[in-house]
Amino acid sequence: MQSILDPWPWYISGPLIALIMFVLIYFGKTFGMSSNLRTLCAIGGAGKKAKFFDFDWKAQRWNLTVVLGAVIGGFIAHFYLSGPINIDLNPATVQALKTLGFNDAGKALLPPELYSWDAVLSLKGLSILIIGGFLVGFGTRYAGGCTSGHAITGLSSLQLPSLIAVIGFFLGGLIMIHLIFPLIFN
Repeated sequence: MQSILDPWPWYISGPLIALIMFVLIYFGKTFGMSSNLRTLCAIGGAGKKAKFFDFDWKAQRWNLTVVLGAVIGGFIAHFYLSGPINIDLNPATVQALKTLGFNDAGKALLPPELYSWDAVLSLKGLSILIIGGFLVGFGTRYAGGCTSGHAITGLSSLQLPSLIAVIGFFLGGLIMIHLIFPLIFN
């Protein structure tokens, strides 16, 4: 029997995402997290310094509810709907991660070797955050949106640039995990 702490099956979460996308497309709205950063910067007055932020941010206020919902939903999911879970990883993956220094692979959703304060505040951790943040920010601006905007909104409205962007996101992820990640953690 499924408990409320178990992940929702695809046949519930998938149609809910589709329903939300249908409603957004019907009302002429697009979904994406990166556009919220632009809106927040415009609210803060960045439009006085950079033309990119000089737009009518009030027309995008509705999208800020996405950020609020993500924060509140993440809090509720973590503290009230999540039980301790082991991730069922392939034994070969567990072994490969152990060779990279991940000793508890599969025992936590977020490995402490990456997400503990000690890891984040180390020179390597800060470097990864700064360089990764720059690359994500640059890539999001260059691609004209983020992964959620392109993969959910763009693909559901059959936009070719979104298909190209999503292919690029996946290729970048593959390059990162198979080529760059082992260099960083070996």
